[in-house]
Amino acid sequence: LSKTALERIEFNFLFKFLVIGSAGTGKSCLLHQFIENKFKQDSNHTIGVEFGSRVVNVGGKTVKLQIWDTAGQERFRSVTRSYYRGAAGALLVYDITSRETYNALTNWLTDARTLASPNIVIILCGNKKDLDADREVTFLEASRFAQENELMFLETSALTGENVEEGFLKCARTILNKIDSGELDPERMGSGIQYGDASLRQLRQPRGSTAQNKQQCSC
Repeated sequence: LSKTALERIEFNFLFKFLVIGSAGTGKSCLLHQFIENKFKQDSNHTIGVEFGSRVVNVGGKTVKLQIWDTAGQERFRSVTRSYYRGAAGALLVYDITSRETYNALTNWLTDARTLASPNIVIILCGNKKDLDADREVTFLEASRFAQENELMFLETSALTGENVEEGFLKCARTILNKIDSGELDPERMGSGIQYGDASLRQLRQPRGSTAQNKQQCSC
């Protein structure tokens, strides 16, 4: 199916995602690679927030990912923070060739868990994997950081596309599993999850509550 055909498909869930991390780590390029399947050649620093969406198939479910790519520069911090609210998942990005972007991860993580939700599902992405010769952060060190902070972890390359799709899908898969296990409730305010079609919501409604459900908007 082409991407445009997929966009028209009725989806089961919509997940709000964030792409966060310091400036220059390749956040916009990761999003572009995921949405367009190609490298963004002329990428400038993001001003404020950019947006992209893609429908994917995860574990037999059709999920629309609504992705907010945030500016990494400090002067936009107050603007970007307002977009954190109600995000279900996030890619936390650093540049493997820049120790400085790695050292800033703790602050980004605190922001995400405080402003979005303590339950936000986060995958740590060590981007620019193609520049291995200039590496300043080892795979082992970053995977320890991920483990200590209960994050998933991948090294990615927005240039070659390596692990880019996997990063977004891994995050979406984990959210789905948490919905299935009851750990995440899509009905909770600010969960960052919406039901795509009313039928799913009704399936989960206890019997007897259908009458009151009719008055609610099915958006």
